[in-house]
Amino acid sequence: MIMELILAYPRTSIIVIALLISFFISLINYFVIDKEKMCEIKCRQKEMQEKIKAHQAKGEHEQAMKLQTEMMRTIGETFKHSLKPMLITTIPILVVFAMIRNAYVTTSIAGTWFWYYLVTAIASSMVFRKLLKLP
Repeated sequence: MIMELILAYPRTSIIVIALLISFFISLINYFVIDKEKMCEIKCRQKEMQEKIKAHQAKGEHEQAMKLQTEMMRTIGETFKHSLKPMLITTIPILVVFAMIRNAYVTTSIAGTWFWYYLVTAIASSMVFRKLLKLP
């Protein structure tokens, strides 16, 4: 039944699949990521970026380099918090992608299904992140 829908409506079906996958990933992030900690880190990064620009404008390159080093630590912290949801979602997404690839081989969008998926996933991910108030 699902294959019949994919073959009959390939563009619509890949858009729906991309929406579902994006929602799944956003939902996992919602429950796994420490939102307060991530917001705190992002605010700190923003402050550091402004200070770096100010130091560079004044010609204080040594101070800017120290702040950039500190900024690298916060980027590592952000990655550490993002790693757990990424590990949870990677295997299911790889399985779904294998199934999608096989399903769309014989459709009219065989060569372009990935681009439909990518554009939809990026746009819907942004929307879901806003709706779920994710950092």
